[in-house]
Amino acid sequence: MTASSPTALRVTVWNEFRHERHSKEVQAHYPEGIHTTIANFLREADLNVRTATLDEPEHGLTQEVLDATDVLIWWGHMAHGEVRDEIVERVYARVLDGMGLVVLHSGHFSKIFRKLMGTTCDLKWRESGDRERLWVVAPGHPIAEGLGDYFEIEHEEMYGEHFDIPAPETLVFISWFTGGEVFRSGACYTRGRGKIFYFRPGHETLPTYHHSDVQRVIVNAVNWAAPTPGKPRVFGNTPALEGNN
Repeated sequence: MTASSPTALRVTVWNEFRHERHSKEVQAHYPEGIHTTIANFLREADLNVRTATLDEPEHGLTQEVLDATDVLIWWGHMAHGEVRDEIVERVYARVLDGMGLVVLHSGHFSKIFRKLMGTTCDLKWRESGDRERLWVVAPGHPIAEGLGDYFEIEHEEMYGEHFDIPAPETLVFISWFTGGEVFRSGACYTRGRGKIFYFRPGHETLPTYHHSDVQRVIVNAVNWAAPTPGKPRVFGNTPALEGNN
């Protein structure tokens, strides 16, 4: 782990790290893993970054690691079911307590995202190398900072509506694909004290995480999702503020 400043946001990039070890097509774009590519450009943005992967003890997400994480980035695809339920509960509790969560691409089917959304998070998809145009529909939002009206990815996997998620609190991006589909591809939520951002692009066989605008969005999302300082939440039986007359 490296950091440019002791006060930099603490980010953990979590990845299954399965495709990269078994597919030469994926290795060609991410020889050290998707998590390493993401971690590298986050470090260039002066963030304090560590990585964690599925096959590490406790999936690399010990309580100590999560307590030292301001924002968790999640990429998963082929092994959602292997993520242990007790680790999901651990992440869930930290999100409610204020840790930010950025869920990427096929992480829409992860246990943690589905638990936080309370829906199936299912969608339509197609692997045919469509061009994707991401329209900025919330131009004043911090996650869209530095972007124009839209940006394009030359080849991507198509995701199409209906996307079975709750209505976003803020929708930052809508994607259009050359096959004609559209998709809500940048969705913001809050759960408890935690902020959540789902960002659609990132198919493993394509170099999407080397795209400068995709990198810009992820950096912006990390900064947006950072915890907001505040007192711990208080629940349960509470004495009256005013005296009884």
